[in-house]
Amino acid sequence: MRIVVGLEYCGSGFCGWQSQPQGCGIQDALETAVAAIAGEKTTVTAAGRTDTGVHAAFQVAHFDVTAERPLTAWVRGVNSHLPAGVAVLWAREIDADFHSRFSAEARGYRYVLLNTPVRPALAAGQIGWHHRPLDDTRMNAAAASILGEHDFSAFRAAECQAKSPVKHLRHIVIVRRGDTLLCDFVADGFLHHMVRNLMGCLIHVGAGNVPPEWMHEVLLGRDRTRAAPTFMPDGLYLNRIRYPRRYDLPDTSTRWPFAS
Repeated sequence: MRIVVGLEYCGSGFCGWQSQPQGCGIQDALETAVAAIAGEKTTVTAAGRTDTGVHAAFQVAHFDVTAERPLTAWVRGVNSHLPAGVAVLWAREIDADFHSRFSAEARGYRYVLLNTPVRPALAAGQIGWHHRPLDDTRMNAAAASILGEHDFSAFRAAECQAKSPVKHLRHIVIVRRGDTLLCDFVADGFLHHMVRNLMGCLIHVGAGNVPPEWMHEVLLGRDRTRAAPTFMPDGLYLNRIRYPRRYDLPDTSTRWPFAS
């Protein structure tokens, strides 16, 4: 049978979602916990592979098992075998045609950025930081210029394994809440380091280093070397994954870190 789970995790202390030989991936922790309940090994597949240090306020994953267990076992039972930074939120039995990655219609990320002269301490590792004043109006103007379906090679990591750099970026909005900027991104999919590379460029614009229209010029150039450096992972959260209604999965629209 196929089981789908919703989970959240703190990416600090992990080497990203994907399984690694040294066992430091969130996937490694979840597969070990699921095996403890199922009594058999299985592969857990996620909706998106978050990078080292990136968090998930909402992630979706599925796995196949032969063991029959109550749904509570895939939540409380699995959680009892997971490290403190990872937790299953819910579990469902689902049709075999469901795939956590390929069935997803859209994904959303939020970058939480502290904009103060002094770095954070209490929220270290949980929030990004930039010391110079940022103009969110300029950042939103730059963001609006790259919406739509484009070749996002300029914002793609060299090690990206995606078959195509073309993605449909549907939504970017930057909202200031005091000293904090909440930066939301929604697309049909994201390339490796794409959001962090977009953040680096948006901050470059917001700090007044370049005009807002520079962002669109970088996009059209399709040259990663013309863009700003990749920004830190600390404040990045996967927080929304949308599936067709027929799967009847729990709504994720309220899974917003540092809610506005």
